Amino acid sequence: MIQIFGIKNCDTMKKAFRWLDENNIEYSFHDYKKLGLDETTAKAWVDAIGWESIINKRGTTWRKLDEEIKSSMNDDSAIHVMVTQPSIIRRPLVIAKGSIHLGFSPEEYANLF
Repeated sequence: MIQIFGIKNCDTMKKAFRWLDENNIEYSFHDYKKLGLDETTAKAWVDAIGWESIINKRGTTWRKLDEEIKSSMNDDSAIHVMVTQPSIIRRPLVIAKGSIHLGFSPEEYANLF
């Protein structure tokens, strides 16, 4: 089963949902706003693809972080921020075929699914 993680009201998430639904692809959705994110999952993602890939440095959550936190970001602090402020995670985060995929593009999804 494909797992998709994110925030329901995000425009990119809506595009991904629409594409998956139109292509009859089943998935389970984990909404950070309702369900949060546990430290074990965040650590597994960071270990697999690195915090630099996961953290959205263009979003408002990143911009609102204290400069000291941003300048000293490492695996441990990234995991802490991901758990306490999951809006900082690039969306959607999809787990499919044993790997993690970030963001949405119709072409990438067509190749993946």
